[in-house]
Amino acid sequence: MASDPDWRASARLYHAGGGGATGNDSLGCRPIAMRTVAVDPRVIPRRTKLFIRETVGMRLADGTIHDGYWYASDTGGAIKGQKIDLFTGTGRGSMTQAQRLNMRTLTIVDAGDFDGCPPAWTSASN
Repeated sequence: MASDPDWRASARLYHAGGGGATGNDSLGCRPIAMRTVAVDPRVIPRRTKLFIRETVGMRLADGTIHDGYWYASDTGGAIKGQKIDLFTGTGRGSMTQAQRLNMRTLTIVDAGDFDGCPPAWTSASN
């Protein structure tokens, strides 16, 4: 996806466990590691499928390669304005592959909307 960015946002990372994310996201869905994004819905609407250029080609813990697609299905108290939180999975170690993105400004393209909950990895980029 090579279109001009719709947003630029400073990224933070979050994970389940150890005081990180617990339970469901703000849509009532289980967060999907390396797919779920927490946004300020006044800036990026929830249920928006996002393409984040800087995550394309990122090697994930299971050896798969990230295709750049994420899903705005969560919000957070500290997510105000041009900030996003990328959900990395369970435990602090899950943040390793995305650590280079922490506190960086990312290029985000609106790739459409989604219904229901964010899809699992097997169908996410379709």
